[in-house]
This record gives sequence, structure tokens and C-alpha cells, in this order.
Amino acid sequence: MKLYISRMILGVFLLSTQFIFAQNLSKNQFKVKGNCEMCKERIENTAKKAGAKTANYSIDLQTLTLETDNTISTDDILKKVAEAGHDNEKFKATDTTYEALPGCCHYDRDLQPKATENHEHHSKKENEFYVKGNCESCKARIEKAAKDAGADSAEWNAEKQMVTLNFDPKKTSSDKILKKIADVGHDNEKYKSNDKTYKNLPSCCLYDREIPLGEANPKVHFEEGIQSEHSGHSDPGNSNEENNQDHHQKTIEGVTVTGGKSATSISKKEAGLVFNIDKKELLKAACCNLSESFETNATVDVSFSNAVTGTKQLKMLGLDQKYTSLTKELLPEIRGLASAYGLNFIPGRWIESIQLTKGGSTVTNGYESITGQINTELLKNAEKPETSLNLFSDFNGRAEANITSVSPINEKWSQTFLLHGNGTFGDTDMNDDGFLDRPKGTQLNAAYLLNYNDLEKSGLGSHFGINFIKDERTSGQIGFDKKIPQDEQSLYGVGIDISRFQIWNKTGYVFKGKPYQSLGWMNQYTYHQQDSFFGLRNYSGKQQTYYSNLIFESILGNTNHKYKAGASFMYDGYDETYLTNNFKRNEIVPGAFAEYTLTGLKYTLVAGARVDFHNLAGTQFTPRLNFKYDFTPQTILRLSAGKGFRTANVFAESQQYFASNRNVQILQNGGNIYGLKPEIAWNYGASLQQEFKIFGRKSTIVADFFRTDFQDQVMVDLDRSPQQLTFYNLERKSFANSFQTQWDFTPFKNFEVRLAYKYYDVQADYLDGRREVPFMAKHRGFVNLAYSTNKNNNGGFWSFDTTLNLVGKQRLPNTSSNPEEFQLPTYSESYAILNAQISRNFNKKIRAYLGGENLTSYYQKNAIVDFKNPFGNYFDGGMVYAPIMKANFYVGLDVTF
Repeated sequence: MKLYISRMILGVFLLSTQFIFAQNLSKNQFKVKGNCEMCKERIENTAKKAGAKTANYSIDLQTLTLETDNTISTDDILKKVAEAGHDNEKFKATDTTYEALPGCCHYDRDLQPKATENHEHHSKKENEFYVKGNCESCKARIEKAAKDAGADSAEWNAEKQMVTLNFDPKKTSSDKILKKIADVGHDNEKYKSNDKTYKNLPSCCLYDREIPLGEANPKVHFEEGIQSEHSGHSDPGNSNEENNQDHHQKTIEGVTVTGGKSATSISKKEAGLVFNIDKKELLKAACCNLSESFETNATVDVSFSNAVTGTKQLKMLGLDQKYTSLTKELLPEIRGLASAYGLNFIPGRWIESIQLTKGGSTVTNGYESITGQINTELLKNAEKPETSLNLFSDFNGRAEANITSVSPINEKWSQTFLLHGNGTFGDTDMNDDGFLDRPKGTQLNAAYLLNYNDLEKSGLGSHFGINFIKDERTSGQIGFDKKIPQDEQSLYGVGIDISRFQIWNKTGYVFKGKPYQSLGWMNQYTYHQQDSFFGLRNYSGKQQTYYSNLIFESILGNTNHKYKAGASFMYDGYDETYLTNNFKRNEIVPGAFAEYTLTGLKYTLVAGARVDFHNLAGTQFTPRLNFKYDFTPQTILRLSAGKGFRTANVFAESQQYFASNRNVQILQNGGNIYGLKPEIAWNYGASLQQEFKIFGRKSTIVADFFRTDFQDQVMVDLDRSPQQLTFYNLERKSFANSFQTQWDFTPFKNFEVRLAYKYYDVQADYLDGRREVPFMAKHRGFVNLAYSTNKNNNGGFWSFDTTLNLVGKQRLPNTSSNPEEFQLPTYSESYAILNAQISRNFNKKIRAYLGGENLTSYYQKNAIVDFKNPFGNYFDGGMVYAPIMKANFYVGLDVTF
């Protein structure tokens, strides 16, 4: 009996001990950086050795869950984890330990420890409490709930994720207030909101419930205040969440006040398919101007269009650049008479970022976009004065210099000076045909930007800009003297002189107490003059354009329902002379538009329409629709449909064919623009964006398909005769199908890979039957590799970049009626182009680079038909399908003061 009682007492004692011990265990979760299964094993083993009873690390959530007893300090465990090489919210690993980790374990070191260097914890005051939220709407809701619960005052800080309360303890309590805050949808340190209330919050207020209380919310910098709408993105609530902006960005429609982002990213929040290209991406190539800014981008195709003038053109979705809206600061830029050479007027070193939208863009930015929009933002953001000098030279006589200076004047005003000069002085003739492969000449380009930002107080922001360009080019046969009239010398020459002046202003106002409501007004005046000759042919033109756009933005009930409405006005005055024929016209286009954005938990719908009263093209109705559905945060489907229209500038847009013997013929059909009707097209698109991890790192695949159907089109017919350039309106069908798949991934630290494949099917019904549109390869491949070394203590590192473009065969215009020696094959050859660059950042101030273009040295032989007889019947410099220059090398230097 005694033995039995003793065993009972011992059993009760053991059970009690286990129960007491279990009661002393506590569970905590901490942010810890890691990449792969090796990281997981290392972190968990280290934590257990440091005293944790259990340790579970989640790679996806980047969290370590610890179970410890009260005798073990979680700080001691996290310190050991840091000593093993893994940054966490309390301690940071040493650089030596981090670098010693295997390559697959090198995570991005963007997590800052909460503790200071001596590891003292932040202590909040008695009246401060952690409350989760995202934006200004959250702030208003939290503070109102607190006051409704009896607080005398409440101030919620988004960055600290903390509310400061002042209340009379006799009337209410912190528990009562925090309970009320949870009831309206906001988790806090004492109460958690129920799931139904949380899910009914507006989409901009849906904070991440997995982030530990008190930790910085990454959405705060993107969703607070009025959000940016760069480049007419289809979703007007563009917050660019994935871009990890360096500074807080607060904007109104068309007026960007501050901001910055890194690399190239696909916006996950946009309803449309939008690529954000940062100036860091532009440094991967020579990028002397906008035409060279897409060498590392798979979406845009860049090609030479004339062997005499060396002109470059962009193509997107299988169609010429004239069907893409090209804007600067969201204002119309490369259009009209600037179509042929406008890409040379935006220097690469002036560019802060580019936003590229595939398919129909927002109706708020006009009616001309058919295949998409490319918007360029100029340098204008700086917290402290920064002046940069760029010097560039290639090995064939081209030199450039850029000076950019961005500086704050005071708290509200900042200014930017931009200066560019270039010159091409060498006689480059790599194919020995006696013609220059690119024009010689100079360009002087200067701009001044002035910015005012008082959005936080008065709600007012404004941006002013002025730009002047003088560009002079000479091309043709080597030895041609531009000073001597063409009819007095036997050598063939081309002269192109352009003067351009622009002045613009964008002003916006955010209504006080209503951060979701704003008014923006944009105005721009452009004067463009071109005087040119192509052998014995002359072409000159003047264009004056005034553009105005007024946009009001607000909500219907809550931020799930946003709308924009406004009015625009466009005036284009053209005065052109070709040979002895003069063409004058004035296009006057008042318009009105409205756009509605519906945002749900997993979807965004943007529906818009505009009506424009064109004095020559008649009344045009332009609807556009974009829809995005997030199956998961990593799987995104987008659908789009929209209409666009434009008036064709047949002379300015076809100058690549002027250096030839072709006679221009316009088959008029009763229209009011050169006797032709406007171009009208529908564009439909679908894309699927999928993110996943490979090699323990983020990877993204995007597949998209777009179709463009022309309701009417101005056909440029090169097939009727090799001696004719014929324009006429489409009578039947014209379409372009574009399919692209792109894969971005990082096999190991600092090494980025971008692979893409494109398929184009572009056909049109010409007068004599359906044919493939010439100079368009059906198949294209793209490979971009980028590697950089780790930064040293001075901020120095090496970068290595290379891009391979594979271009399939292209249909060439019919030249069968020419003599045999001047006939082109039906299809061109396939070819590959390789570009590469090595750069060295010695520190944060000095960078040098060396690069090569077309390193495969593939070039089009006999790019000029009948080059020996430029004044004869068969001469043609516009039959270009490939580079006309062999490998070219360049060097450059960037210095920041």
C-alpha cells in the first residue's frame, strides 16, 4: 500500500512539474532573413543550440517561430542566429560572416534590426499602442474610432504603425478604445479585428496581417496619400508597390513630386501590363538617347530604318512606333513632324525613369495610343544638390557630353538643369559603298525644370519645364559638301536641320482633408521646324502644338470606387512642303473623358471612355477597358480591350524612304488629311504573370498575347513598284498578332537573367491582295545577362552586362521589276546581334565603362540599292532590315559632384 501511495505521489509530482514547465514556455515570432533549405536548417539548429525548445523557420514568410522557457532570452537566441550569418529584427550579421555563407544563402540585406548598436530596445510610451494600417483612409478611420470610444485626441503614425492616445481614465480606457479600433477593422496589440470586417475594408487599407506588430509596413510608402499615375497607366491607382522606393512618394495626377525606384519591374498593382524602367537599368547599355534605351528590354524592338540617314525606329506589338503613344512627363512628345528623329531628342542621361505600357492605356492621356504608351520622366528628384558629368565617345568619331544638376532651393522648391551636346565627326563607311553609315553633325539640347511641392500643407504642387534643341545632320556620299547646292555637285547628299522649342507646366491640388480627391491641369506648347533635302528632293515642315488636359479625381463612397473626369484640348498647326507641293492644315480637337476604377479584394477593373470632336476626322468615341485578377499574390491575370485613333503624317513618318528614287503617290479617298481618312484600330490583350522561387530566389514569368485590328489604316505600299511610294486608306483587313513570353530570374547573388521569345503575325490587305507587312520578323529571341560584384567599403563594384538579340527572316518589298542586279530576295536572312558592356564604379562618385555594339559584326551588305548611281531610277536607301555598321566600341565616364 505504501509503495502504491508513493508511486501516486511521484506520478502527481511529475505531471505537476510538466504542467508547470509547460506553463513557463512562451512562443514568439521574429523576422529573420534567409533564402533556402540550407538557411532553414542553419537557423533552426542555431536557435536550438542557443536554448530554444523548438524553432521553426518559414522561408516564404521570412519568420522564425521560437518556443522558449522563461529562463532563456530570445535576444540571446537571435544574437546567435546573427552570428551564424542571418540578419534579423534585433541583430545584424557581420559582413564577413554573411559573405562566408554559400552563394545560394545570400539573401537581400534590406532588413534593419530594431535594436540600436548596443541592442537597446525601443520603448514606447504609456499612451502609445501598436495599430496596423496602410494609408490616409486608415488613419482617418483609426482616429475617428478612437474619438468615438472617448479619446480626447488620437494621432496614428503610419510609419511607426502606432497610435498615440490622450484620454481621461475616468471616462474611458485604452482597452475600450483599442477594442473600438479593432471593431472598425484594424488589428492592434490588444485586439484583433474579425475576418469579415477586415475583408470589407477598401483594398488600399488591406494591411498585411502576417507582419508582427510594431514592424515597419512596406505598403506605407506606396499607398499613403494620392497615388502616382505615371505614363497613363491603365490603373490610376498606381502605387508601384514592388519597386522599393528610396523616398516617400506623394503625387497627384500628372504631377510627380518626389520618388525613385530601382532596376526594371512589372507593376503588380496595375490593371494594365506596365514595365517600370529605372535609370539604373539604362546604365547597362550605351543609352545615349531614347532610341538606345531599350537594348536590355525585350518588349520594344529597335532597328535602323534607312541606310543613308542612319535613322532608328521603335516597334511594339509588331507595329511601327507611330502607333505607340510616346510621351515625356505625361505630355505628348514624339509625334507629328518629330516622328522620324524625335527619339534622338531625349538624352539617356536626362532620364529618371521610363514607364512602358503594353496595349491600351488610360483614356485620361489622350486618344492616340493603339499599341501602348512609353512615358519618359526627366531627372527632378533630389534631397541634396547633385551635379553629374557624363562623357562618351565611340571609336568611330562620335562624342557626347551631358551635365545634369538637380538641387533643392528650399523646402518647397527644387530645380533641375539639363545640358547635352553631341557631335559625329568621323567618316564611317564599314561596307565600302561610298556612303556614310551614319550622319555627321551636332546637337545642342538644353532644359530647365522647376518644381514646387507643398502638398502636405496647402495641397498644391507644380512642375514647370522649358526645352530647346538645335540639331544639324549631313549624310550621303563621302566628300559631299553641304555648303554647295546639290545641283552643283555630283556627290549625293542629305541635309537635315531641326529646331525645336517646348514649354510646359503641370499643376495639381489635393483637397484638404480629402487625400483621395485632386485636380490636375497640364499645358504644353511645342514649336518644331525641319528643313531638309534628300539629293534633289526637298522636304520642310513647321508644326505648332498646344495641348491642355484638365483632370479631376475623387471617389464614390470609398476608395474602392474611384473615378476621373476631365476635358482636353489639342491644336496642331502643320505647314509642310515636299518638292513644290505645299500642305497646310490645322487640327483642332476638344475632348472630354471619364474613367471609373473598381477595386476588390482580388481584382481591379478600370473602364474609361472619351469623346473627341476632331475638326478634320469627325467625332471619335474611344472606349478602353482593363481588368486584373489576382488568383494569388504570385499569379496575376490581365485582360484589356480598347480603341484608338490618329491622323497619319504621311511625309514626316515616311522620311526613311525619301533617300531613294521613289515617287510619292497619294490615292485620295475624300478624307481631310492629305485626302485620306484617319487611322482607327482596336487592341485586345491578355497576359498571365507568375512569380515563383528558383534557386531560393524570386523568379517571374510573363506571357502575353495582343491583337490589333485596324478599322481603317493609311497603308504605306512599297510593293506596287520599286519606283513608287504609295499611300492609301485600307479597304479590307489589317491586323497584328503579338505573342511574348519573358522569364526573369536570379540563379545566384548579383546575377540576373532575362530570357524572352516573341512571335509576330502582321498582315494587311493591300490593293493587290493580302501580304505580310515588310520588315517584320515573325520570330525573335532575346537574352540579357547582368552580373555585378559586391560593393567594397567605398561603394565600388564591377558590372558586366550582355544582350543577345536573335532576329528571324523578314519579308522584303517586291523589287522584281528592277534589273536582276538591283533585285532583293523575297526574305532576308536571320541574324544575331550581341551587345556587351563592362563598367567600374570606383566609388559612389566615379564610374567608367567600356562597351561594344553588334559584336557579332553582322551587317546588311548592299544596304543601298544601286549605290553607284544615286540619281538613277533604281537607287533606294530605305530597304534596311539589319544593322548597317559592323562592331562598334565605346568608352564613357560618369562623375558626380
